[in-house]
Amino acid sequence: MLSCHPTLDILTEYSAASLPLAHALAVSVHLDQCSQCREQVRRLNMVGAEMLASHTETASQAHMAKLKSNVLAAITQAQPDAETEVREGMRYVPESLRRFIPKGFNALNWIHLTPSFKLATLSNEMGGVQIALSRVKPGARLPSHRHTGNEITVVLKGAFSDEDGLYREGDFICRDQSHKHQPRVTKDAECICLIVLDSPIEFTGWMTRLLNPIMRYFHPSSALNSG
Repeated sequence: MLSCHPTLDILTEYSAASLPLAHALAVSVHLDQCSQCREQVRRLNMVGAEMLASHTETASQAHMAKLKSNVLAAITQAQPDAETEVREGMRYVPESLRRFIPKGFNALNWIHLTPSFKLATLSNEMGGVQIALSRVKPGARLPSHRHTGNEITVVLKGAFSDEDGLYREGDFICRDQSHKHQPRVTKDAECICLIVLDSPIEFTGWMTRLLNPIMRYFHPSSALNSG
């Protein structure tokens, strides 16, 4: 069972199509793997349709709180969807990522940042958000780093832990500028994650700081990219 999900506010924005596109993609990837949140979004969509049908432009905070409460109460009624077969090499690629990863993970252009950690950029919004995959070997510890902006991580394969907990396939994790951590991958399998970065991460180790110019170069918000 998944332990980390988007907040109800995020799902509400997703349902209303008001999330930034990169963030909406991350939510879609999570929904591909989480029947619980799919049910929440389905019910939020129903609420939105009812409000539109009744020409309701605004709702009181108390009414919205009641709607959210009803959605949360209905979560336990959600039934898991039947699993679908996927072709070899695409087992861990969610449906929402298939257009970015049509031939599987191994066909991507991976950049080795350390012997155990590599990165593949899927999309850059010029001057904005980076959508990428991280791939880390079993048992490896990522260099300690901090976030210079918001980061969304969705685990696609394997698992990793940090100071705040253990995260498995499908988990949706949000980090902001207040977070500094050193993730470690479990020993049983490699870990592949979708990451959405508003701005580059910064490594804090005295040696790994040498990687920071590379991280800035590949992030679309960097002035280096506009040269």
